[in-house]
Amino acid sequence: YDRRNYGLPEKRVDMKFSKIRVLETSHNPGSWNMALDEVLMNGVGEVPILKIYGWQPSCVSIGYFQSMDEEVNLEKCKEMGIDSVRRITGGGAVFHESELTYSFISRNYPQSIMQSYEMVCEMLTLTLKKLGFDAKFSPLNDIIVGGRKVCGNAQTRKRGVLLQHGTMLLDVNVEKMFTVLKVPKEKISDKAIEDVKQRVFGIGKKFELVASAMKDSASETFSADLSFEDITEEEERQRQTLDSEKYSSKEWNFKR
Repeated sequence: YDRRNYGLPEKRVDMKFSKIRVLETSHNPGSWNMALDEVLMNGVGEVPILKIYGWQPSCVSIGYFQSMDEEVNLEKCKEMGIDSVRRITGGGAVFHESELTYSFISRNYPQSIMQSYEMVCEMLTLTLKKLGFDAKFSPLNDIIVGGRKVCGNAQTRKRGVLLQHGTMLLDVNVEKMFTVLKVPKEKISDKAIEDVKQRVFGIGKKFELVASAMKDSASETFSADLSFEDITEEEERQRQTLDSEKYSSKEWNFKR
């Protein structure tokens, strides 16, 4: 792609951090994951945070500007024991199942949206390269391997803080994804399903292996020491409050 089309300088911005706080929070419900993202965003200091996590049970997350009723087959989700939650970031509906999800939260970042995506996605392409894949950044916010998407990302910025989170696909069940998302009938034909399988790719690696490669890549990309921590008692208290009052509430999830 031509960098000039995006108003980018010829050279990308190199961001360096002396330290990155790493939180590995395992697999939790959608409201748990999204509440903690917001708590971390509100409380982050000069040290950026890399959070690595998964979803249990499986979950559909919708973008901030979307309608839950329009995007998600809630009956099917209930039948199949699948969660649903609204994100604070934009973008489309995503079915979270066999994947590693990360959040990167920082007060220091390029103001250009393209460059900030490029900054964090460099860590992701390096992760995939360490796992043996020839990965490339595909503007605005995807990572591709052999022309197929393996990682989608979304961002928000509030009070001088950047939150970018995204999914690294370990496996893809397109039929299940189409069952829980409200997809127009013409897109559920065998041909359409095959087409999606040609465009999306699960890397077939274990969660722990991808997490390990991502931590190494974060350290290399940003020339940073990693500080492995747990969430604090105060963060957990705030998370519980936000979870129950916001991310588990009908008011938030069905606000549009």
